Amino acid sequence: NGFLCAKLIQLDRKWRIGAVSYLNTKPLLYGFEQSGFIDSIELVQDFPARIAAMLLNNEIDIGLVPVAIIPENKAFHIVSDYCIGAVNEVASVCLFSEVPMEQIETVILDYQSRTSVQLCKILLKHFWKKEVVFKNAELDFRNQISGKTAAVVIGDRAFEQRLISPFVYDLAAAWKDFTGLPFVFAAWVANKKINEAFLLKFNEANAFGLQHIAEVVANIDYPLYDLTIYYTQNISYNFDASKQEGLNNFLSYLKESNQ
Repeated sequence: NGFLCAKLIQLDRKWRIGAVSYLNTKPLLYGFEQSGFIDSIELVQDFPARIAAMLLNNEIDIGLVPVAIIPENKAFHIVSDYCIGAVNEVASVCLFSEVPMEQIETVILDYQSRTSVQLCKILLKHFWKKEVVFKNAELDFRNQISGKTAAVVIGDRAFEQRLISPFVYDLAAAWKDFTGLPFVFAAWVANKKINEAFLLKFNEANAFGLQHIAEVVANIDYPLYDLTIYYTQNISYNFDASKQEGLNNFLSYLKESNQ
């Protein structure tokens, strides 16, 4: 029958996994590659908003996506013990400016991740208590950071910007100051039921990479920032109870701002 055929096809095909193409995912992807897990999946890499769109369009089954998209689909659920989070400073998600916070009038919003953009909006309203004009970023927007115009810059480009901008407001550190909680930027989210045996291997592959940070760093030539510090002190990969609490808190602010 058709149902049985569909089931057999589903068992036969590889799960499609979408991961972010930033430095912060390198330990997780190293785990996929070195544990041999990569042979059992179809892997695509892109920037966060694009991976989110692929999950929404059912082009992938599991994606490491900005958590701001979770409320958009009732079928979305977090499927892994690992995430891209931060307990204090994250270093790679910041508001950059030439002037101090009280003088900022315009904020350009990075197009690559909606979670970081929404986080900045929440912090400006509730934590910094500051009204600004928001502008959506164009492709190369960092040269517009001047005078009273600041910008949210995320990912690897943030490390470049850290060497340029005199004022750097780390969004994860600000969230911690505001709520006392860690922040989750991205989580492994599925848009359908995934079998338990696969998820067990998925978690093991993530864990494998995190157990081999020294090897991950040795494979990357990156002069702009100390990646050992980044992977062990800035990014916090375990999706634990306090991160779940931080995520729930963020999603409730998000819901309030969308009403």
